[in-house]
Amino acid sequence: MLHVNELNYRVAGRLLLERASFAVDKGERAALVGRNGTGKTTLLKLISGELAADAGEISLPRGIRVGKVAQEAPAGPESLLDTVLAADQERVRLLAEAETAHEPARIAEVHERLAAIRADSAPARAARILAGLGFDEAAQAGSCAALSGGWRMRVALAALLFSEPDLLLLDEPTNHLDLEATLWLEGFLKGYPGTLVLVSHDRDLLNRVPERILHLEARRITAYAGNYDRFERTRREHLARQAALNAKQQAERRHIQAFIDRFRYKASKARQAQSRIKALERMEPIAGVMEAQTVTFAFPAPKALPPPLVTLDGAAAGYAPGKPVLSGLDLRLDMDDRIALLGANGNGKSTFVRLLAGRLNPADGRLVRPSKLRVGYFAQDQAEELDLAATPLDHMARLMPDATPQKLRGQLGRFGFGQDKAEVAVGKLSGGEKARLLFALMSREAPQILLLDEPTNHLDVDARQALIQALNDYAGAVVLVSHDPHLIELIADRLWLVADGTVRPYDGDLEDYRKLLLEQRRAERRAGRADKTDKAGTTNVRASRKDKRRAAAEARNAVAHLRKAARDAEARLEKLARKKQALEAKLARPEVYDGPTAALRDLQLAHGALKQAIAEAEEAWLQAQAALEEA
Repeated sequence: MLHVNELNYRVAGRLLLERASFAVDKGERAALVGRNGTGKTTLLKLISGELAADAGEISLPRGIRVGKVAQEAPAGPESLLDTVLAADQERVRLLAEAETAHEPARIAEVHERLAAIRADSAPARAARILAGLGFDEAAQAGSCAALSGGWRMRVALAALLFSEPDLLLLDEPTNHLDLEATLWLEGFLKGYPGTLVLVSHDRDLLNRVPERILHLEARRITAYAGNYDRFERTRREHLARQAALNAKQQAERRHIQAFIDRFRYKASKARQAQSRIKALERMEPIAGVMEAQTVTFAFPAPKALPPPLVTLDGAAAGYAPGKPVLSGLDLRLDMDDRIALLGANGNGKSTFVRLLAGRLNPADGRLVRPSKLRVGYFAQDQAEELDLAATPLDHMARLMPDATPQKLRGQLGRFGFGQDKAEVAVGKLSGGEKARLLFALMSREAPQILLLDEPTNHLDVDARQALIQALNDYAGAVVLVSHDPHLIELIADRLWLVADGTVRPYDGDLEDYRKLLLEQRRAERRAGRADKTDKAGTTNVRASRKDKRRAAAEARNAVAHLRKAARDAEARLEKLARKKQALEAKLARPEVYDGPTAALRDLQLAHGALKQAIAEAEEAWLQAQAALEEA
């Protein structure tokens, strides 16, 4: 299907791709991965023909249709549904010809081709794709001109998916999606009938969709079978073997060189020395492992405040008087909370985060917070407010005018801005570097709460892992909005659902939520089919099925709190076990017993308290499991 051979490409004289070669078979799903700035997007543009290579060849079968999201999102007066349908240009052309053709033979050919491309089912297929990407029936009838940029990009993605190109090129397709649309897209791509080349930093997507990973590093591409986790494991093993071989070769070279240096000028050994010199020259060097510079994140430790940090009592929030987006909010936040917000875009997640951040005042009810509370708020659109001509150091100095230069640089250094990057104009920074600058700015006062609204859009996989580590080390509360399931699963201890005009705790984990979304979509499709059968006089059948679905849903809800209690107890048990293991490692050190007796006594007391806590947690887990099994 796709063959790339010995490809070279330069940007401003710098070699970005050098003799890059790979192939993608027909029907294969491949993912192109690599650090930000290595040239993944450039390579997609070379494949699609937007750019021309300096050398090498890109080979595709004749007549193949290559599809890529348009750079300009649709913004005309046409409805969303019509915009998506127009993406199938062959269907549009054939329908127009069917209206004007007069020759019977040609009319027959046109209708035969329309049947072959499933023209009659096209509106239903387009509507399903739009619904999966978050557009309900009313929105599908509206015009693109009324949408914001992010929603227009969703329409552009829907149009591309509907057109079903033979080779589908996707560059970070989840950046403008919420979690719900991301989960739908994952399922769609797994069943895509054509060939797929995907660029993404979404680890869950990379694990569930591609069958092969194309790793772009040091201007070359290496192919790995399997998903992203398998790629990481295989590459780690390869690097370990390469490092061992390099070390072995270096030892051998040192041994040969030592012989040469010792006996080179001795007549009795001269011939042997010359032989070893030739052997050394013929020895093919094994490259050492060059570890790429890692991205660092480190949020400053906040000063502890007594709980709760925030209390919402019957609160409401909105933008227009008398029209709240959210109401009936009865919630609280504590220092140890790790909460992820679920819910489709437009339900009010960002409104709720702005309320917690103090960017919105309650329209009703009460929001109580201590006067000493500091809140760090990250919103992706804040990058647009940065001064492109100023440096990261300038931005930090403006917000902390009384701080010393050392303190300013220290805060920037927590997020990977060393001497070389701290004084570079923001306009020259990458998207990921701008995101890291926002992290540095929003956490400058060591806040007790971090509010993160889509923090990973411009971060690569390694930077996301660094963010996960930093958030897990952070001692304050975290409220997270993200389309990245991997981030949510590793950060959040609790889930809150933003739906039906309010925010409430969700009793279940992310996998339960995934299943709930699938059930809802199946129910909607069944309801659509049932509406059609109602018109034929089969209302009773639909009612019976609906009753069965309701009964099944009620049965699941009845044990949802028991499942959550069991999971919480198990998580607490694992957390305590890790603490006990770390404490026992300290107690195993000889120097502990040579030090102050008070320190040793404190460790022993803490060890005893942990053992008691573990026993209680085990009992709670056993009770929860028993209750769940009984139910």
